[in-house]
Amino acid sequence: MKRKSQFLPVAIFLVILLLAGSPLFAGGTKEGEAAEPEGPVSFALWTQEGESEGVYQWIVSLTQEFMEKNPDIKIDTVQKDTEALREDFQTASLAGEPPELLWTVNDHAGPFTAAGLIQPVDNLYDKNKFVESVVMEGKTWAVPISSGNHLMLLYNKSLVQKPPETTDELIEMGKQLTKGDTYGLVYNQIEPFWLVPWLGGFGGKVFADDGVTPTLNTPEMVNTLQFLYDLKFKHKIVPPESDYGTMDTLFKEGKAAMIINGDWSLGDYASILKDKLGVAKLPKVSQTGKYPAPYTSGKYFMIAEDVTGAQLTAVKKFMDFVTSEDVQQRMLKTFKRLPALLTVLKSPEITSDPILKGSSEQLAYGTPMPSVVEMRANWDAMKPEMNAVLAGSKTPKDAALAMQKAAEAGIEALK
Repeated sequence: MKRKSQFLPVAIFLVILLLAGSPLFAGGTKEGEAAEPEGPVSFALWTQEGESEGVYQWIVSLTQEFMEKNPDIKIDTVQKDTEALREDFQTASLAGEPPELLWTVNDHAGPFTAAGLIQPVDNLYDKNKFVESVVMEGKTWAVPISSGNHLMLLYNKSLVQKPPETTDELIEMGKQLTKGDTYGLVYNQIEPFWLVPWLGGFGGKVFADDGVTPTLNTPEMVNTLQFLYDLKFKHKIVPPESDYGTMDTLFKEGKAAMIINGDWSLGDYASILKDKLGVAKLPKVSQTGKYPAPYTSGKYFMIAEDVTGAQLTAVKKFMDFVTSEDVQQRMLKTFKRLPALLTVLKSPEITSDPILKGSSEQLAYGTPMPSVVEMRANWDAMKPEMNAVLAGSKTPKDAALAMQKAAEAGIEALK
């Protein structure tokens, strides 16, 4: 007892010191709130927005404009591919050196929240002013920047007078338009993000009603894979091979009459094709009478878990700047992206613009992209099997079965 009493004053002194550094003790901020910065502050921003559409360059110009208005804040902007950003952010977080802010897609929220790498943002913005945010477990994990991020049918009016309304029309039109080095239709044959809309059109989903159990080995998935296989091998209206870069180049060069691409590409295509760019819903699946259901989400800000105090204030100021009505209107006009701010989403600029009107009509048939961590296992399971079918090395039935097994194994590994 005597030995303990000798150390008691020291222990009390250390506790006081620790509390003195606490925001709660000092009358500062609570968790999830920002504090006024004192002196210069810097933070890193990672984004998966690409250079080909000019979005990354625009983000850099935004950060420069913001820094001119806020000279005490410095932003270091880095561009990464979507998957590289996910992997590198996880690695950097484990090393204790993550970027403070992300500008990325909503499906990153699942793995990041599961690993405790990002923080909730409920206290940092008024979600009633925005489109739906990434909400999981009763908390909001991301601030929306734009809405949509959905696939749709884009076409060159020099080659297509009226877009197809059904998949039967798509196939017949594609056959007439596929000549020499020009194709009727191009899409990304590598990524399953381009498979999902057709799965919805055939009546399928990637999860059961509980939102986490994979449902990939189904007749609907088999029919979807068969449809994509037939476009390539039976009807021959798509290129033998086509990743994102290939399809994008073919459409820009006028060697593709129609392309399935997302709202992020509208600004770039409009600057090249001008009034020759057409936007329409993906055609109804003739076999089912259902419209394809592309995933919808948008782009979001996510904040690293340990960002607090002055850095959090600086991050919040930048998020407020990007989601202001002025910047949202500029993004709408420059890139034809549907905004996250509800006041701008309802503006006449959208209803009177044929491109934006077409995009918003497709958005109405979309379905929210799952942000649960199990979705990562589904993506990883679907990609190699979709590639195998389109390489002619596996049947749709065998591929669907392999998808299901791989997704279940992936989810079990996550546990």
